[in-house]
Amino acid sequence: MRTSMHFLIIFGIFILLSSCSSDNDSNPIVQDIDKDLVSLLKSQSPTSSVDYFLLPDSEDYHKIPQDPKNPITRAKVTLGSFLFHETGLSSDAKDPRMAGTFSCASCHHASAGFQAGTLQGIGEGGFGFGRKGESRRPKTDIADHDVQPIRSPSAMNGAYQKNQLWNGQFGATALNKGTESQWKAGTPIETNFLGYEGLEIQAIAGMGVHRLNINDQILNNSTYKKLFDDAFPNVPVDKRYTKEFAGLAIAAYERTLLANEAGFQKFLRGNTYAMRENEKRGAMLFFGKANCNACHTGPALNSMNFYALGLSDLVDCPEPTLKTKPVDAAHLGRGGFTGKKEDEYKFKVPQLYNLKDSPFLGHGSSHRTIRQVIQYKNNAIPENSKVPASQLDPLFVKLGLSEEEISDLEAFLSQSLHDYNLNRYVPSSLPTGLCFPNADIQSRIDLNCN
Repeated sequence: MRTSMHFLIIFGIFILLSSCSSDNDSNPIVQDIDKDLVSLLKSQSPTSSVDYFLLPDSEDYHKIPQDPKNPITRAKVTLGSFLFHETGLSSDAKDPRMAGTFSCASCHHASAGFQAGTLQGIGEGGFGFGRKGESRRPKTDIADHDVQPIRSPSAMNGAYQKNQLWNGQFGATALNKGTESQWKAGTPIETNFLGYEGLEIQAIAGMGVHRLNINDQILNNSTYKKLFDDAFPNVPVDKRYTKEFAGLAIAAYERTLLANEAGFQKFLRGNTYAMRENEKRGAMLFFGKANCNACHTGPALNSMNFYALGLSDLVDCPEPTLKTKPVDAAHLGRGGFTGKKEDEYKFKVPQLYNLKDSPFLGHGSSHRTIRQVIQYKNNAIPENSKVPASQLDPLFVKLGLSEEEISDLEAFLSQSLHDYNLNRYVPSSLPTGLCFPNADIQSRIDLNCN
């Protein structure tokens, strides 16, 4: 009897403590650092509200920045999610052996934060995947690999950049108004004349650049046929199943790729437990002493500005690279597109979420950890001798951060800005039933996909 009574007392205490814990979880204790961070965020927001830094829910379409010529709909997003990962689009490979083996997601997959898991993304001519894309390698018996001479940018949070790529060349609006003379006929940039914003132009042009086609395998698939019909019911049938509208669907999907489940986003919504104290100290530095938000701001912590920070190019990597050369317009950043001397060596400010998913950072993959990037900016010593000192941005100055402060800032960037659930954006299977994001023999083994 006494044993039973003791059990009941202990059980009652357990229930009481559990109830208290639950109450605390739903009503987090607000500490001084929380109040200070909220106050700092408000002071750094042009709207005086922390909501300025808030990413919308991925299905809250009216809050997501979008191209008025391509309004987001659920039908477009559904179609785009499949086409983005569809290896069946790659039927027009230069090497017939590579047909049906790559997709948009080959270089922009969720496991690497919608970047490539290697220093240089490889579409056609690549083999293998590994666990997070880190094992993809160029096939040695392929004559022409599908690669770019610059690091593949993230496809995530792209809704907050009206012009795309490191040099901002894609997109007919915003900063590219007045650059029409650079939209050369016969080049991917000519796609700008369609008049869409950057994500739409990049998706449409990318299908051409990477030889992704709406082929018979897609057109004869009843599921895809219906998806196109649902997504573009008002488009004439003779235009509906084309690269242009496939690209518009892909862009609509990409606009929903938002890291809105990251710890910092949860903190902005009122969950003070979503960030550890060292991460909060790092956020205080990011928006304070380190002045990171002078360039990285808004919901995606990016901007449509271009800066020269003296970073090295992909050709300078110690590892072998493909189709890179010492002299290349890609090394000139915005200047390589506009042709203006004042724009040379200036690259677009990237978004900062899920950087830790891919161990290659910067337009030239010259840094391999977030800490290295912080240290580089803290020391403010340019690593690329080709960049004239006159082009370096005035904000590229020593920050005076201690090692402890660097660690706190690293914690904020690597942990608070990491969305652990990006797989919610990946389809469980494709209408064609094919493997993805790659379907070469080694990738199918790595992905356990038959």
